[in-house]
Amino acid sequence: MAAEQVFAELQSDASTLHESIRMHLERNFAPDARKFLRTFSSSEAAEFLGMAPGHLRKLHAEDKIPDAPLDERGRKLYSAEDLAQIRLALARTTRDPSLYLRGRVGTEPLQIISCVSFKGGSAKTTTAAYLSQWYALHGYRVLVIDMDPQASLSSMTGLRPEIDFTHKGTIYDAIRYENPLPMSEVVRKTYFHGLDIAAGGLILSEYETETPYALRRGSEPPFYLRLREAILSVEASYDLVFIDCPPQLGFLTLSSLVASSSIIIPVVPNFIDVASLAQFLTMTSSLLDTIRDAGMTLDYDFLRYLVSRFEPSDGPQAQVAGLLRANFGKRVMTEAFLKSTAVSDAGLTHQTLFEVGRGSMNRNTYDRAMESINAVARELEQDIHKAWGRD
Repeated sequence: MAAEQVFAELQSDASTLHESIRMHLERNFAPDARKFLRTFSSSEAAEFLGMAPGHLRKLHAEDKIPDAPLDERGRKLYSAEDLAQIRLALARTTRDPSLYLRGRVGTEPLQIISCVSFKGGSAKTTTAAYLSQWYALHGYRVLVIDMDPQASLSSMTGLRPEIDFTHKGTIYDAIRYENPLPMSEVVRKTYFHGLDIAAGGLILSEYETETPYALRRGSEPPFYLRLREAILSVEASYDLVFIDCPPQLGFLTLSSLVASSSIIIPVVPNFIDVASLAQFLTMTSSLLDTIRDAGMTLDYDFLRYLVSRFEPSDGPQAQVAGLLRANFGKRVMTEAFLKSTAVSDAGLTHQTLFEVGRGSMNRNTYDRAMESINAVARELEQDIHKAWGRD
């Protein structure tokens, strides 16, 4: 088969598939359909607020916090907006407002955290999704940036890249070389209170092909500063930024690493993934050296390896996790994201456990997964607060 024919067939297949996906989405999702976040029980609300359920009930009884609506059984249900109003009320009556308003204050710097991996299937996107939602529900102002052309993270937030971003609206528009848009016009709110997104899409692939030409032309700012400058233009609106990088080391990933103040590398504890990690680290350090040679100062607050999709009862996995800890020491997070059917089942419908709720699956499985997620997020929170100069 001639190369021209193969090329023509690939183009035809791509066009056919894109149109088929678009029609499928339009048939199965109403044009105005958007996801909505469920309400939370009193015990869940107390966890998000950092207090015991009994103390939450006491605050309501003393009329010290705004009330919450009741369900048909007379139980209080809390929206994310309700939690935000309660935090504000509590912050006004305490000597230390940061107990409830946990975001940065004063000169504390914006934390920009890249979730990066050289290998697909490392739970990179899942990590970015769960962490960003966890921090939003715990009172932080969060922005997620989907730098992956596959746009899986964008899909998880209820967006439909194949329909919503056929012409514009992705992070590409803020970093492109010709007539970039202000970052404020690219960012959009999600159905999570306190969580915004700069979406990804297939158009991001253009950035990889355009950048070599831009380098030859000497376009300013250079590729590795464009994302950083876009983020800094909206930094006053956020405490935390999470970047979901594509699973390869190209211009998009390098841009993310240069923009970042900290890095999380999810690692599935098996020897194939660890071997891939070794290659990734070698290539990344070499390319970052090149960027430093160009005069760019890179200074990270922390680098953490996160053991993901971990099964503690799996002997070989435990052995590989031990190998990582032996080699990388404290850079490997103490807590791990456990492999869970609860997370997998929720992911089938592009949802997280914060969305589906405890009653939709086996409660022990749900609780075990949530304990893992909470533990990882709290451990990372300590690193974030340390970067802000807090005890």
